[in-house]
Amino acid sequence: MAITLNGSGSISGISVGGLPDGTVDAGTLATNSVDSAELVDGSVDDSHMASIKGRKNLIINGAMRVAQRSTSVAGLGDDDEGYVTLDRMRHTTNSASAGRFTSAQTAITDLAGFANCLHLDCTTADTSIAASEVLVLEHYIEGQDLQQFAKGTASAKDITVSFYMKTNKAFTFMCVLNDFDNNRVNPQQFTTTTTWTRHSITFSGDTTGTWNDDANRSLSVSIYLHAGSDHTGGTYSANTWQSRQSSNNMIAVGIGSFYDSTSNDIKITGLQMEVGSTATDFEHRSYGEELALCQRYYFRKGEVARTCYGIGAAHTNTGLYVCVLFPVTMRASPTMYQHSDSTKCYITGSGQNQTAQSNAFGVEGANPNGITVSITGSGLTGGNAYWFNTTNSTHWLAWDAEL
Repeated sequence: MAITLNGSGSISGISVGGLPDGTVDAGTLATNSVDSAELVDGSVDDSHMASIKGRKNLIINGAMRVAQRSTSVAGLGDDDEGYVTLDRMRHTTNSASAGRFTSAQTAITDLAGFANCLHLDCTTADTSIAASEVLVLEHYIEGQDLQQFAKGTASAKDITVSFYMKTNKAFTFMCVLNDFDNNRVNPQQFTTTTTWTRHSITFSGDTTGTWNDDANRSLSVSIYLHAGSDHTGGTYSANTWQSRQSSNNMIAVGIGSFYDSTSNDIKITGLQMEVGSTATDFEHRSYGEELALCQRYYFRKGEVARTCYGIGAAHTNTGLYVCVLFPVTMRASPTMYQHSDSTKCYITGSGQNQTAQSNAFGVEGANPNGITVSITGSGLTGGNAYWFNTTNSTHWLAWDAEL
């Protein structure tokens, strides 16, 4: 179906409930509600409708605003796989490389509409590249959030990835879609510049294999920044879905190396993945909404004096159970982590104020909505209520359900 704008400023060729005469006059359309980016030869076709009918960006924290773990971590690169700074932005490395870098959330003022970026700064160079080396920036997505792409059917839809990147010199890097459910990949090269440049990369729909409709990892958007010959020795075939097992040696063919100089730095923001062949304007969400989306995967509490983790009751004179409720339902039952200093959290109640024994923390009955923390203390009164809190801005507890 195509909806055509006619010369009188109305839309013809459509008749649906709520539009009595089959037209929408110019007064009905809010200014800029359909802008030129979605208009092709005066019409809005099906492929463009997806971009103007609600939530479109499948990337969480694409504007690099949320950093629950840390705003800066140095010395990365020695097999420091995982999430270390900005939420949902995963670093994949291995110990074969001598290269090291700092990952940080950095404020920016030279890109309209964005205030933050993920900044990678090379601090130790590596010009002798072992075959297995790799440095990848990744974003993992659940299978149940990918069903609209109709993968594995004759109606499989294109996927467009876009982002702003700025580097200290021109690099060729690789953007790859990794299909974990079917062990398939689709790579495409792009070239950076020394000014903020929006890169838009469209991947053809894949009619082979389907994504599982569950809360597990099905797809990653991966940007390869450095790689050895195990990943670069093959033949590059752009925008081609292929088996990962047989083509892993071409997943980073022709890329430069982030580690080739300590002068190197990379800044990225505005990461978006959407249905269709067109990169539309970046979808900004409120900070509160973005934080809640991040907390599905990682929730951290504390780092403010007298933060209450939860309220519970002593079941003996040395044992206490505290219930902690999560602000959102997490992806799965999480793993609990804590700050290493046991002197920064107290058990308080009935006139008592005692340091909790953090090496004796345990987890009871974890589920995606909350967790019961078992704490060993001393001098408690069985049956009495207590609350578990921080004493200063150092201690924290965190719950991790990342993909």
